[in-house]
Amino acid sequence: MLKESASQTAGPYVHIGLMPNFAGLPNVFPADLGQDMRIAEPAGEPIEIVLRVLDGTAAPLTDAVVELWQADADGRYAVPGAFLGFGRQATDAETGECRFRTIKPGRVPFGDGRAMAPHVALFVVARGINLGLHTRLYFADEAPANAEDPVLAMVDAARRPTLLAQREGGVYRHDIHLQGEHETVFFDV
Repeated sequence: MLKESASQTAGPYVHIGLMPNFAGLPNVFPADLGQDMRIAEPAGEPIEIVLRVLDGTAAPLTDAVVELWQADADGRYAVPGAFLGFGRQATDAETGECRFRTIKPGRVPFGDGRAMAPHVALFVVARGINLGLHTRLYFADEAPANAEDPVLAMVDAARRPTLLAQREGGVYRHDIHLQGEHETVFFDV
């Protein structure tokens, strides 16, 4: 009878495997995948999303990797020649921040056809996390669309702010709290 092996966290190798240039191993790939989401200048409002990953004590997590998946401004995923719809960034070694240059996404249909609010899907991996964490980022300045969103409607109203990015000019800022009083809502997908 085979025994299950111990679970492992992402460990120090996640950066090497996912982002070799960032990890100091140049020439594996010309550029790390997902470094820039825009292939050309796609239609839509150019924005920057700045995420900060924090641990249970609100200290910056300086060795996380965040993936971002989103639709374009017209609600389409991965537009060949214009928009990847995917980005991947490592958090900064001092601030725990990562930045995505992208466009503001449009609304996409839920399984039953209702329109979801503009959002991006996020996947976080880091030391101490056995399985990657899935969450979403919604835009606080999209209040009418957020009020109609079928996924946000399933989240307790008191916890919805953990999914809302605040706008400062063309930049949306958001903290992802892995634990603690302001823990971000994570989805079991």
